[in-house]
Amino acid sequence: MKLALLGGGGFRVPLVFNALLSQHGDLIDDLWLYDTEADRLQVIRNVLTQAHGDRPGPTLHITTDLAEAVRGADFVFSAIRVGGLAGRVHDERAALDLGVLGQETTGAAGIAFALRTGPVALEIARTVAAEAPRAFVINFTNPAGIMTELMQTVLGDRVIGICDTPSGLGKRVGALYGAREFELSLDYVGLNHLGWLRHAWYHGRDLVAEVLSEPDKLARLEEADVFSVEWMQRLGALPNEYLYYWYSTREAIASILSADATRGEFLQAQQSRFYQQATAHPERALQLWTATHDEREATYMAEARDEGEERPDLTGGGYERVALALMRAIALGERAEMIVNVRNGHTLAALPPDAVIEVPCLVDAAGAHPLSTEPPGGAELGLMMQMKAVEQLAIRAVLEQDRGLAFEALAKHPLVGSVEIAEKLTEAFWPQQ
Repeated sequence: MKLALLGGGGFRVPLVFNALLSQHGDLIDDLWLYDTEADRLQVIRNVLTQAHGDRPGPTLHITTDLAEAVRGADFVFSAIRVGGLAGRVHDERAALDLGVLGQETTGAAGIAFALRTGPVALEIARTVAAEAPRAFVINFTNPAGIMTELMQTVLGDRVIGICDTPSGLGKRVGALYGAREFELSLDYVGLNHLGWLRHAWYHGRDLVAEVLSEPDKLARLEEADVFSVEWMQRLGALPNEYLYYWYSTREAIASILSADATRGEFLQAQQSRFYQQATAHPERALQLWTATHDEREATYMAEARDEGEERPDLTGGGYERVALALMRAIALGERAEMIVNVRNGHTLAALPPDAVIEVPCLVDAAGAHPLSTEPPGGAELGLMMQMKAVEQLAIRAVLEQDRGLAFEALAKHPLVGSVEIAEKLTEAFWPQQ
């Protein structure tokens, strides 16, 4: 089988490659890496070659030709960053300068990212439709819910979005009780980066209910570094860590502004240094990548943690584990239950049928099928409905190339909170089209 990885010069590609070799090396014969920047592709190729060693694995190809990369592919992983980290820095700072949250997926900067990325995502979808119409596209590109829904306008249900935070949350809950990840049945509902784990069933026990009733155990969860034990107990569910930006918006903005650099600025400097060093010393590419990756992970969502506190869970396996497990289930027809981003259909009656939601799904050779899901409570459902309306306005803005729809999306975004500020944000974001 052929796997095309779009954004193949990106920093996190070695994670996918290592997971592929370690757990799924028997599936893929040819791995094609595509990127618009040949120099970055060569650096990542050096990292992968050094990581490969003597292990069996797919034949590796690199290309800057999108059609060549996807032609005849069985699976396409889309992990692109249009505008690079410079675009992220621009979006974060434009929002923060106006007193608005600049997080690149959750706040106004997430809409900016979608407006800039959307036209390229559509080009990819159309190229896949022409060159690999039977391929499944597994979308990593953020904002994952918006990009998945946008690409589905061309490819339908053959586009599935992924994120590792819901399954990672379930895995951490299970670990407190000695349960392995795949022994759990998770009840999770939401949109990408906006969801709640309500139950984690394990041999008839609900581990979410148990951990919420045990404050000492609840405090051991990574999420307790982001939310108070009392707040999680009040919610009656375990929130996705990105809900920090909703439940503590003012604190998040203050923390980000007090830091020496935004997350985008930190990553831009860090990755620029890595690519420069790895280009100058190709024989050390893997060593340099490993050191850079470890620093990156340890500082993830630092604004939500106490000063000097590192992220405790660095062994979760991330989005690459979810993507490859999804690919394997489809390729081999191995029925699996996974939390992914799929078309709503009739799953949540309050949301449009074409809305992409993040819920448990049954995955088989035909793709991902959402399981029957109880609707969330009023506050949670209301937030989902409002954000889905914003997301769909942003999608229309891309499809119709309509600045007015982009303005409307920003004006209706709950984390913007001002029509006047939304107009200024539109000025900052729309010219990047």
